[in-house]
Amino acid sequence: MRDLIRYSIIRKVKNFNILFWPCLFPLILGTLFYFAFGNMSEADFETIQAAYVEEKGDPVFSMFLEELNQDGSVIQIEKMTKAEASEKLTAREIQGIFVGGKTPYLQVAGSGMAQSIMQSLLESYLNGKHIMETVAEIHPENLQQAAEALSDYQELVQNVSLGGRTTNGNAGFFYALIGMACLYGCFVGMGSACWLQANVTSLAARQCASPVHRLTMILTEVLTSFGLHFLNVVILIFYLKYVLRMEFQGSTSEMLLVSMAGCIVGVSMGIFVSSASRLSEKMKVGIMLAISMTASTLAGLMNAEIKYVVDQKAPWINKLNPAALISDAFYCINVYEDPVRMRNNILTLTVMAAVLTAASFFVVRRERYDSI
Repeated sequence: MRDLIRYSIIRKVKNFNILFWPCLFPLILGTLFYFAFGNMSEADFETIQAAYVEEKGDPVFSMFLEELNQDGSVIQIEKMTKAEASEKLTAREIQGIFVGGKTPYLQVAGSGMAQSIMQSLLESYLNGKHIMETVAEIHPENLQQAAEALSDYQELVQNVSLGGRTTNGNAGFFYALIGMACLYGCFVGMGSACWLQANVTSLAARQCASPVHRLTMILTEVLTSFGLHFLNVVILIFYLKYVLRMEFQGSTSEMLLVSMAGCIVGVSMGIFVSSASRLSEKMKVGIMLAISMTASTLAGLMNAEIKYVVDQKAPWINKLNPAALISDAFYCINVYEDPVRMRNNILTLTVMAAVLTAASFFVVRRERYDSI
């Protein structure tokens, strides 16, 4: 069996389709993604420009804004007259106007991330002011302690993920890319299936006519296909992490575990599609491309919004979509810090892999030929 594995590896490495699509193409696509938007981070969005119109009634609010208006802050606030501020807001040169007074308020001309941040800042100030007034009225002896608790605004606005990790906003494209790369194992699996079908190539006919047990041949092809393709995905992950410096901050072992399950799904899918049908090789390639690219697109490979729309409108689709499960598991590892959801995704991938592997095994094993 050792010689069979060695010859199988040599044969696959020399096959351009097996080498290019599952290995080189994801690397090329990942590089293009990086140069297109991979170094754009949510933490690097444009500084929010705001105006402050001072009115009598609350001098503390002016001090609050001055504390926020530091070098390197996410928001820059310029003091203006009401006319100047309104003119700049209309021209969209600023995103909002803080108006002082007895009860400060915010004036905006649109909606978006900048406006939401400014509204949060204002609400934070008003809540703090209400707390201080309540403490001064009920427990004036604790006023100093309350002031110290509310005095630190240096990190009031910070771009973090739900799990507390800063993350690249375009990381979802790369997670979906890894999902696509795992499913591209179908091309490796298709090559293995061809070597197990005597009616496809003359070399396969010679192999099937040999005294080697059919189960040994099947295991050899499955193991070498999975091993080579898993190596392809490992190379992709390490390339993205250490060469392109993508923010894969989670456990590498967990990412490899997810990729392992995804690779088995991809390889088994290729063996099953290739061996279960009598279609031509081009038709089989077309079917596998359609399945893998549709799954990758729904996982957010082309547009991240597609995944969110599918999750909202038809969540069951991505719960059965291996590319989406892989992408979501990478989110759980690197962003959400949700081990339960990650384990559920791996479990679903494992079940898919087991079903496809078993189906592929029975389909290939039952093949018989009257004449070779």
